[in-house]
Order: sequence, then C-alpha cells, then structure tokens
Amino acid sequence: MRKQDLIRLVTCAALAAVPMMIPAIAAGQATVPPAAAPAPPPPQMPPSLVPAHVVDLMTVEGSAVFSAQWKTMEAKIIEGPAIANAMPGYKTSYDIQPHAGEPGYDDSSWPIIGAKGLADRRGGGKVSFIWYRANLTIPAKIGDFDTSGATVVLTAYVDDYAEVWVNGQMPRRAGYPSPATIQGFNMPNRVVLADAVKPGDRFQIAIFGVNGPISVAPMNFVWFREAKIEFFR
Repeated sequence: MRKQDLIRLVTCAALAAVPMMIPAIAAGQATVPPAAAPAPPPPQMPPSLVPAHVVDLMTVEGSAVFSAQWKTMEAKIIEGPAIANAMPGYKTSYDIQPHAGEPGYDDSSWPIIGAKGLADRRGGGKVSFIWYRANLTIPAKIGDFDTSGATVVLTAYVDDYAEVWVNGQMPRRAGYPSPATIQGFNMPNRVVLADAVKPGDRFQIAIFGVNGPISVAPMNFVWFREAKIEFFR
C-alpha cells in the first residue's frame, strides 16, 4: 500500500470515530446536579416527667445562664414565578424572606432585644411573621445543678403558632408528631435539643412566629407566652 493511501485510511478512521467521541466528551463536561438538601432530623418526643431543673429564658438572668443574646426580624411574603409543572393559570408562587432558620444564616445586622422583649407584641397585625434567633451554650452547672448527661428540652410557646429550627434544621417527619412544627392554635412547641448534653454544647435556635389563624387575619400580634429550658434526668 502506498504511503498516501495509508494516510487517507488513517484520516477516514479518525473522522469516523469523532461522532462516537462527542457524546462521551459532552457527558464528561455535563454540569453536575446540585447535591440534595440533607434530610431533616427525625422528630423526638419530649419527656412527660417533672423536670429536674427549669430556666426561664424570658428573664435577663435566665437567658444569661446560656449566654443567649436574642435578635428579631420581621419576615415578609414575596412573589415569584410559579414552580415547574404548575397547572395552567397559576403564574405566581409565594415565599417568605428571610429564610432565617437555614444553616449559616447571617443575623449580624438584626436588632438585639432583651430577654423580656420576647413578650413584646411584634408585627403589624393580621397575617404577619416574626423570626427570633439566639445561640444557647450549655454551662457545666446552673447553681448547684450539674447539667452533664441531662436531656434538654426547649419550650417555645408563641402566640399564635411557631416553627422551631435547631442548628439549621427543623426536626420533622410526615405523618408523625413533630414538636418543632406548628402544634396547634396557641400551643407550646417542646423540642428536644439533646438526649445527653455536655457542658459547652451549643445550640443555634431560630423560632418562626406566626400570627393566626391565617385565614381569619386576626387583629393582634406575635409574642411569646413562654420560653424556657428544661433539664430531665
């Protein structure tokens, strides 16, 4: 075979292979889909026993036990496009801003309120939403009470509804009682923070208060009836 014929044969073979290589190259360059959001932690029912120790977070002294500094911000309803596969005629979706329960949320610009300020009536009334945030650090002792190994429960009793986020997650599971989600009209949310706490454990708490019932648009505001930490042995 002449040299020119050999060159033509190799060139044809290379050109024939190109279409088969393109899908493989495209697959290698395809955008990797974003990782799915982590599943929320399963809900845990709080003890019904008498607590061994209780701290009132709505007092200056009580919040100071956990070095808690409370911050608050109104949440607002915003419009957006309808989500994929919405039925014809539905062009708009609605969301709330900010999403202050999510991990890594920056609340550094939020106004600080005192512990007693949790009882203040906030919002403009009717359909309104208020965020409350604080970091709680477990001390080794509270007076003579040793916290080590205790089960710790947060009670957030908001007028009228509340959702409770702990360390960037709202514990919940469809079809099961989930104490961090809305419990009912003017009912407390009792959320287990830890089964066996250690001194120095830190919990980032974000509480979403809702004025309701939403379909009634009440002529009142959002406020805490009770906020406390219970320790159980």
